[in-house]
Amino acid sequence: MPIWHLVILAAVQGITEFLPVSSSAHLILAGEMMGRAPESGLVMDIAVHVGSLGAVVIYLWRDILSILSGLGAIFRLQVTRGLQLLGLMILATLPLVLAGLAIHEFFKVEYELYIRTPWIIAWASIGFGILLYIVDKTFLTVNRMEHIGVVSALVIGLFQVLAFIPGTSRSGITMTAARLMGYERADSARFSMLLSIPAILASAALPAKDLYEQGNAQVGMDALIAGGLSFLFALVAIILMRAWLKRASFPIFVVYRIILGILIIVWLVGWGPDILTML
Repeated sequence: MPIWHLVILAAVQGITEFLPVSSSAHLILAGEMMGRAPESGLVMDIAVHVGSLGAVVIYLWRDILSILSGLGAIFRLQVTRGLQLLGLMILATLPLVLAGLAIHEFFKVEYELYIRTPWIIAWASIGFGILLYIVDKTFLTVNRMEHIGVVSALVIGLFQVLAFIPGTSRSGITMTAARLMGYERADSARFSMLLSIPAILASAALPAKDLYEQGNAQVGMDALIAGGLSFLFALVAIILMRAWLKRASFPIFVVYRIILGILIIVWLVGWGPDILTML
């Protein structure tokens, strides 16, 4: 695969995975632009997802250490905040896993044909972007990360299922749900990033299973390069987003989503030049 393809895929996944702009939508559009082969696409998708996973683990190392410490405390019959956080992450991830398994086992073909399409991406990008803006501007900021409980985790988890609609953005919809319940922007982003860990593992596991069943599980140098680049792009994106949300809010992302959706619609209806190649 040409090096510029690797850079584009790594940048798309690394930058968009944790921003509220939908990484899946951008990966689909990148695939439309570059026309990747299915087998190569599976390997690259797994590689760039693992790279972005490494970035969030490094950035949230304190939370990860707290969770691991909480697991160790089980043997001392203690319940720490880290263990509670792990339980909340599992609870919030269950709806996503169940929905993903149902789609993969029963609706995979229909999902690929009718849901993962540019039209869906366009309208979801616009609609859920506007929803994020309305919720962010309407609801109060009264809760912090330590206030997240069972009800909050379950609500965020149910909202997270909407991320199967490409263009919705898993990060965006979980931040929307957290803001709906009054959590601060930075803490909403932090919990969303924690939830990305099991979400990325699950999203990479299914393609990896398919790849293994095809008898083509070899990971080449291209995949290693793509994963490494994705790690770097993701780490920079996380740092910049967290810094931004401590000082500002979501309008810049909402504007981007609306512009992206409009450009895709313009391209789809055949107005003007081939706009998709300009994205």
